[in-house]
Amino acid sequence: MALITRPRPDSAPPAAEPPVRRSRPRWRRIASDLLTAGAFLLVMAILTAPNRIERLTPGEFVRIPVEGVLAAALLLGVPARARRPVAAVIGLALGIVGVLKIVDMAFIALVARSFDPVLDWSLLPVAVETLKETFGRAGAYGLATLAVSAAIGVPLLTMLAVLRLSRLGVRHRDATTRGTIVLAVVWVVCAAMSVQLVPGAPFASRTVAGLTYYRMVAMRKSLADERAFAAQARQDPFRNVPSDKLLTGLRGKNVIVAFVESYGRDAVQNPLYATQVGAVLADADGRLRAKGFASRSAFLTSPVYGGGSWMAHATLQSGLRVDNQQRFRTLVSSERLTLAQAFRSAEWRTVAVTPASVRAWPEASYFGFGDVYDSRNLGYRGPRFGYAAMPDQFTLEALRRRTAGGRPFMAEVDLVSSHTPWAPVPRMVGWDELGDGSVFGPIAAAGATPDEVWRDADRIRTEYRRSIEYSLTSLLSYVERYGDADTVVVFLGDHQPASPVVAADASRDVPVTVLARDPAVLSRVAGWGWRDGLRPAPDAPVWPMADFRDRFLTAFA
Repeated sequence: MALITRPRPDSAPPAAEPPVRRSRPRWRRIASDLLTAGAFLLVMAILTAPNRIERLTPGEFVRIPVEGVLAAALLLGVPARARRPVAAVIGLALGIVGVLKIVDMAFIALVARSFDPVLDWSLLPVAVETLKETFGRAGAYGLATLAVSAAIGVPLLTMLAVLRLSRLGVRHRDATTRGTIVLAVVWVVCAAMSVQLVPGAPFASRTVAGLTYYRMVAMRKSLADERAFAAQARQDPFRNVPSDKLLTGLRGKNVIVAFVESYGRDAVQNPLYATQVGAVLADADGRLRAKGFASRSAFLTSPVYGGGSWMAHATLQSGLRVDNQQRFRTLVSSERLTLAQAFRSAEWRTVAVTPASVRAWPEASYFGFGDVYDSRNLGYRGPRFGYAAMPDQFTLEALRRRTAGGRPFMAEVDLVSSHTPWAPVPRMVGWDELGDGSVFGPIAAAGATPDEVWRDADRIRTEYRRSIEYSLTSLLSYVERYGDADTVVVFLGDHQPASPVVAADASRDVPVTVLARDPAVLSRVAGWGWRDGLRPAPDAPVWPMADFRDRFLTAFA
């Protein structure tokens, strides 16, 4: 039988020693603290940052964001099981807000308006195509890759940042709760007293809430605008006018409507450009007067700024304000009469010259163009000049070659040598030397590159001015050389250039000129009150661009 005995007290096993907590290496603590500080700064930066580049000042970031206070209170109050998914959702939403703020900065700088999530997604392929034609395929895809990486990476980073901060806040719950209450009280007091440490930047910030509300209102308006615009397009006083009553005052004339890219009011009034551009216009005015031509000039207010040329073209053609892609799509699906349709109905040959286009233009049939000439069939074999596939002088010569000797024509011509990036800028050659454009090879090789120009804002402005001088010289030299009693030219800008060429709050006006040798043509527009000459006076009449179609059709009916 086994003998069982109790162990003696002095033979009991020794008590287990408490575990020794090893401190983390110093470098890991420093790294952890830096990560936490970075997470906090990232969240605060997105919450307080404005959506305009010019407002990116240190004072904008020294504020209390109410959204951060509310998020902290929410994360402290939710059950532990729900805290992590709630923090992840908040972080992702914050990242999306950050991306939208960055996109807003670009849109406001380039086209003077915020990004519209309803209307502007369709512009992304256009933006990529423009970048490709301006900076090359590699540069365009590099920028596109960077943009996509930011769109994905920023929300992921903010999600990780909010998760980290939420864990830290729960670990120090008492201190976090007290801090949240204090910040909430300070925010309410500062909001009530309109405290501003920096003028225009309330210390009690609600930037994200304000932008979100504004964006929701804008989205609702955008969704409602499609139906309203379609109804507006149907109300067309010229839709049922018989073709023999249209444009009788221009019978037998060759009519050119030329859009000069980025030719805005600043080009003829801003001291940075007006002296040199004005000299080009004054010199051409004298030479054309000697040939018997006269002109009248004024301003039109473009629906767009900094870009979106096709919307300005559609506005002039249709007599409707087309300032977004949704309106453009609605227009080309309508039966609205365009200027080109009116000319075609009245037996003119209608031509579109779009040297920047690299593929078919399906909307051409809606606008009423019977023939479309683009970079593929204008016969150019020379080098590109930045965005422009060919210089404007060649574009105009190609128009002459393709319309000579036929019936009267109406042509819309895009002059794109003055399109950003304004490098390299072509120069004039003899009209007899143009050939297939190979003559421009040495000129392009000797010109500045976009990379050289865009390092300095003053250089950008200089090259912009030179490009406008070149485009105007090309057009007016063409009229001087080839124009006759049956030539009528309407030339205008499509929109103002973007910053830094003009101020962000610059006018949206563009110059417009009617040029003809036949006095009967200009007598038809005498009632418009436009000023004599190629350069509109500062006090010249200003019309919405959408008014031009109706006034033009009425004047020449």
